[in-house]
Amino acid sequence: MNQYVVLRVITKLMIPVILLYGLYIQFHGEYSPGGGFQAGIIFAAGFVIYSLIYGLDKAQEAISPEAAHILAALGVLLYIGIGIASFFLGGNFLEYKVLLPDDHAGETFGIIGIELGVGITVATVALTLFYSFAGRERD
Repeated sequence: MNQYVVLRVITKLMIPVILLYGLYIQFHGEYSPGGGFQAGIIFAAGFVIYSLIYGLDKAQEAISPEAAHILAALGVLLYIGIGIASFFLGGNFLEYKVLLPDDHAGETFGIIGIELGVGITVATVALTLFYSFAGRERD
């Protein structure tokens, strides 16, 4: 891949834009179309593009498969933790308004937390699947 200088330069310029767009989708999913799932896929796509241009080893240096597994579990725990917290605060599972004294603030906090958990989980699971398939040896 060393001979593809243009691809490498464009990739270095585009990856931060892709990741920034993923963050935009992540934190505006509450107010507009989008959210955790879409942001997670966009975020993972940035790393997939990086690994296609620079190699799987370089991508795994940025986010190792072990770190991806841990982050996937933490994303699920964040989702479940918010649900259980709302349950123990007197509401139903994932009833966000009980999380904070102000109902609107509680719903905003809950939705952002849930979407963040979904985004982290989707991004790292998609990345783990890519690592699994890209790392296989050909027969």
